[in-house]
Amino acid sequence: MSKEFGPDYVRAIAPYQAGKPISEVAREFGLDEANIVKLASNENPFGVPDSAKDAMAAAAAELGRYPDANGFELKAALSKRYDVPADWITLGNGSNDILELAAKAFVQRSEGIVYAQYSFAVYALATQGLGARHIVVPAKDYGHDLDAMLAAIDGETKLVFIANPNNPTGTFIPGPQIEAFLKKVPANVVVVLDEAYNEYLKPEDQYDSAAWVKQYPNLLVSRTFSKAYGLAGLRVGFSIAQPKLTDLMNRVRQPFNVNSLAQAAAIAALNDAAFLEKGARNNAAGYEQFVEAFEQMNLEYVPSYGNFVLVKVGEDPQAGARVNLALLKQGVIVRPVGNYGLPEWLRISIGLPQENAVLIAALQKALGEA
Repeated sequence: MSKEFGPDYVRAIAPYQAGKPISEVAREFGLDEANIVKLASNENPFGVPDSAKDAMAAAAAELGRYPDANGFELKAALSKRYDVPADWITLGNGSNDILELAAKAFVQRSEGIVYAQYSFAVYALATQGLGARHIVVPAKDYGHDLDAMLAAIDGETKLVFIANPNNPTGTFIPGPQIEAFLKKVPANVVVVLDEAYNEYLKPEDQYDSAAWVKQYPNLLVSRTFSKAYGLAGLRVGFSIAQPKLTDLMNRVRQPFNVNSLAQAAAIAALNDAAFLEKGARNNAAGYEQFVEAFEQMNLEYVPSYGNFVLVKVGEDPQAGARVNLALLKQGVIVRPVGNYGLPEWLRISIGLPQENAVLIAALQKALGEA
């Protein structure tokens, strides 16, 4: 009699589905890669900044040696930027790594993790990978209901995930509301504030989460270099928290989890203010380009604070998949979000003006055919 390998909760995991790569779409639909527009994975349309390319070229001479396991220079740069001690910083192989490290470090099997409906898929995956208990709080206007999330915390809850801005819906929680939440959360419950899209916020929406870390020992702030800094392919993220949390994170962190090129590129990108500003301007203009088009097409969308927009493309549960396929046939890659319980919607990343225009025309055609 055969016996299944692994625990039940691991076998039940549905693997994370990444956005389709350009090469796969070209093969599947017989298209020229050069003509394909990818607006699926919230990547920076400007790619890697030149400053990071130069830093990687210089670092390449040392690729025969292991990277700095503690990331001394990158931590020093982050310490200076966010005005926190270097030992308050944990480096990750992308912010996904940080999120999973937090779950592994702070939660045992059957203990509870609170997160919102329609929030980042990795929260559910990290919970399930531990055999922990999902406490999924219904969304409010497609975003986080902090009052309900606070009420959902019970005696066995050890972790709360909050994404701000949220992926895939693009919603945003103003800083004062988050701080009010932090004041009420039990001191033995870790709050992970996932700020992967923070750099796209307007100045009036910005708040100093690093300062909150100094006040709340149970707060961990997670950031990434994949989006605004253009380093998605290098996989480098980090978190800021007090030493009682970072010590545990480093006990479960893999050694050398951030490679040499990623560390060098991240230091350069962190200090490339001109590249960040160019990206922010393009993102703001592209958002207005999308919003104008969606309103002209009478499409419902969720106002977004990130570098993407969630748009409803039909009323039936097959709408998202159907329109997505029609776009793929035209060489445009977006992100269906049926796995989030939003089968009528598509998440569309903001690209360069000409890429956005291609998407708009393709979407009009796809909707017309539908």
